[in-house]
Amino acid sequence: MSGDAGSNQGTSPLETFETDIAIVGGAMAGATLALALDKLASDLGKSLRITLIEARRPGDEHPGFDGRAIAVAEGSITELKRLGVWRHLSQLGTSITDIHVSDRSHFGMTELGSKAFGLPYLGQVVELEAVGKALFAAIEKSQIRCLCPDSLQRLEAGQDAHTLVLASGVVLKAKLVVAADGLGSAVRSHFNLPLEQVDFGQSAVIANVALDRPHNHWAWERFTGSGPLALLPMADIHGQHRLSLVWAMPPEEAEHYHHCDEAEFVSALQQAFGYRAGQFTAAGSRHSYELKLSWMPRPIHHRCVFVGNAAQTLHPIAGQGFNLGLRDIVDLLSVVKAALVQGEDIGDIRQLHAYLRLREQDRRETLLAIESLVRGFSNQYWPLVAGRSLGLRLLSWCPPLKAPLASRAMGWRRGVRLSTVSPCED
Repeated sequence: MSGDAGSNQGTSPLETFETDIAIVGGAMAGATLALALDKLASDLGKSLRITLIEARRPGDEHPGFDGRAIAVAEGSITELKRLGVWRHLSQLGTSITDIHVSDRSHFGMTELGSKAFGLPYLGQVVELEAVGKALFAAIEKSQIRCLCPDSLQRLEAGQDAHTLVLASGVVLKAKLVVAADGLGSAVRSHFNLPLEQVDFGQSAVIANVALDRPHNHWAWERFTGSGPLALLPMADIHGQHRLSLVWAMPPEEAEHYHHCDEAEFVSALQQAFGYRAGQFTAAGSRHSYELKLSWMPRPIHHRCVFVGNAAQTLHPIAGQGFNLGLRDIVDLLSVVKAALVQGEDIGDIRQLHAYLRLREQDRRETLLAIESLVRGFSNQYWPLVAGRSLGLRLLSWCPPLKAPLASRAMGWRRGVRLSTVSPCED
């Protein structure tokens, strides 16, 4: 059945129907998964009933498709192209060709450039509201059954299928439930599954800021005494040069800068960041949220898989949230593909354990790396400051050392080697 993201597909209250996969949550992870599954079934010539459940349409104060911008790593774009999803988003991206990393008030500094790795870009920045509209437009033309606006009210576990009761009165029976419904996952709550958290004692202030000169596709990561500050290049609007800001700081400071007047905010940002990108001239609406590292020890349950922010949420220090979530999706697709080819039950415990094995190392290494980065660069203990400054300088002096950092920044998996970087400088 072709999807209609603006309605409940003509379903009437208390209607019951069966589906192979029910995806709860239609933000970036859920919508991407739905489209990729639809393409997978078509490529295999298999029948696969996909149902996407989402409470809000993009643009309707959707928390997953709001005014934020995110960086999609080069490796993630390669995967999105393979999945047939990037073609819906390619016109929305602004390239990141160079990244400047620095440690405020210390000598540590390094740069990453796409040309050194023989690539056109390190990643692309997309604005989530525009992404949401593009993905839902594609869903409307697909075979996906999209129930929007609608939401999960009750979930009843069964041996061969789960029963999902929605706010509209629609009842679904699904062989596999995929929870893509974010940090406050309703699916996780229904199953009363554990979520581990590390509170970094920081909050993020996010905003779009205007600049007095072109950004030339540079992104900046600046480590300050209160927390990291990241600026991503965005498309110009009416000749105005724009950057997307994520600024981590103690919660009481975030509360102040969230609500202070624009002139004070722009001045404080300029002082914290400096003038390497130019002069900030204006700031758009600001939002703030707490920064915590959250993860499910086992992102599976009986006939249920958790992906994206429902499985883990990261500190934005390295911009890896969606990129890690996309790798969840890619591994889930490989498991579903194998089950479809072999004619097996896609929600069987063997499939879930196969998914868990595929995700274990990547999740563990990424979560550890992010936590280490946050603690290492938010600490003013002088031996640690000296060590990280020296580390950043070594990256500048010896470019081959940048390869592991670049691989992670570009969303590439362990084992990918970059061999095009020039030798160490004498």
